[in-house]
Amino acid sequence: MVKTQSSQKLIAGSQAPDFSLKGVDSKKYSLNDINSRALLIVFICNHCPYVKARISDLISLQAKFDSSDLQIIGINSNDPSYDGEGFDNMVKFAREYSLNFPYLIDETQMVAKNFGAVCTPDPFLFDESKKLAFHGKINDAIEPSSNATVNIMENNIQKILDGKKSSIEKDFDPSIGCSIKWSS
Repeated sequence: MVKTQSSQKLIAGSQAPDFSLKGVDSKKYSLNDINSRALLIVFICNHCPYVKARISDLISLQAKFDSSDLQIIGINSNDPSYDGEGFDNMVKFAREYSLNFPYLIDETQMVAKNFGAVCTPDPFLFDESKKLAFHGKINDAIEPSSNATVNIMENNIQKILDGKKSSIEKDFDPSIGCSIKWSS
């Protein structure tokens, strides 16, 4: 595990990069298929302790909002040959954690590169126009053993839904996690 902090490639107001990726349900998903008022794209994986520590937070977050208000999309951009990764392990992960949002594989790693994702989890929150509103932490629990006291992402989602996107305090608040495992 290489502890990595997210970096900023997309800036606030940037259009979400398009994608067309296969989910663990064997369906194809693209950016155009999503019509929610807020869209949270999170780069996650199967083995990272940071992801495992925050996955229940993401599941709870999706459960708090109707899918017309919020859609979470998990994308795995790790090298599929890396230990514990690959499509079959994603299917197991989705079942084990009872994911309530699509979990997609980015085998070419181009989607991660287009977003500038570098770690897991690396969350990107977009508004209804699919423009970046916030890139950063799910909550204030930095280490896997930490407990959250401030639900940063939920607060920012609510601001978007309330039409108060401009009141998001920081449009970039770096998340911390394992580095994406790039193919050689």
